[in-house]
Amino acid sequence: MLSGLRSQSAAGSADFSRLENASVEFRDVVKAFGDHRVLNGINLTINPGEVVAILGPSGSGKSTLIRLINQLESLSGGDILIDNKSTRQLQGRALRQLRSRVGFVFQQFNLYAHLNAVQNITLALEAVHGWKKAEASTRALELLHQVGLADKAQHMPSQLSGGQQQRVAIARALASSPQIILFDEPTSALDPEMIGEVLYVMKSLAHSGITMIVVTHEMQFAREIADRVVFIDGGEICEVAPPAEFFTRPRHPRARRFLQKVLDPLHQERPE
Repeated sequence: MLSGLRSQSAAGSADFSRLENASVEFRDVVKAFGDHRVLNGINLTINPGEVVAILGPSGSGKSTLIRLINQLESLSGGDILIDNKSTRQLQGRALRQLRSRVGFVFQQFNLYAHLNAVQNITLALEAVHGWKKAEASTRALELLHQVGLADKAQHMPSQLSGGQQQRVAIARALASSPQIILFDEPTSALDPEMIGEVLYVMKSLAHSGITMIVVTHEMQFAREIADRVVFIDGGEICEVAPPAEFFTRPRHPRARRFLQKVLDPLHQERPE
């Protein structure tokens, strides 16, 4: 009991203002909504600078897994360590520090409709991190140039395509120079012709030193860019492997069935 209290106290006082080691470790992680367990005893270590693709069927717990990292969802059991420091029970300043070091890109962009592209990026820098307006604007313009949208700085979200909005969202996630960035199916809300421009930006970030954890249905991205593939089904990790091995020689039967359906969608098992 005392050790548990010490662990909680240490987590509450942890300093996440910068990360010496941008690793993420899941220890016996459990997440339940009522009586329904979405994640059941997840153990996984993601190394600094690694690009990890999280794959699995819909409803398998993929998005919940990464939402636990920066506490968009709360743990039901176990622990998540970032930079070898527990994130349980974080609140206040420590939680804000953590979220400034861990960027998050959502499925639905989540841009503020009444703010232009630059303002969407500068808002948190000014309001949360205390940047001056001029330096925040300079940072925003640099990031818009990085994602290929330098000419869209004054455009409102309604004037941008879905792919452009998601690129603004990526720029916003990068604004505070996070050492870890989480992507929750960043192309799922896009029309097919817009997916490539977002994946191109993500590819340019890969292996830049940022730890990237990507929940995705884009098999080609996972195959070409990821260092490892983590396959989740039924709230459990079924397989962890390099892409070349996972896509050619999946070991777990559930992984084999998943790949067969995803890579050969016309193939369906005949009903009894």
